[in-house]
Amino acid sequence: MSNDRDTVTRLPNAGGTCPTCGKPSVPRYRPFCSGRCSDIDLGRWLKESYRVETDEDPADPSEDERP
Repeated sequence: MSNDRDTVTRLPNAGGTCPTCGKPSVPRYRPFCSGRCSDIDLGRWLKESYRVETDEDPADPSEDERP
């Protein structure tokens, strides 16, 4: 008799690739292939390497400062 706890269910790969290195993504780290690639991406966000484009004109730099 089969026990459900003994059965390993593999999740299908959604067909995506890791945005950092291009390898197939792994469900545990989706959309990345590993924790390393996930950490690399996080570091890029924290260093402000990524930018979100906008159609707005840049505001006065003094307005961006918070008290």
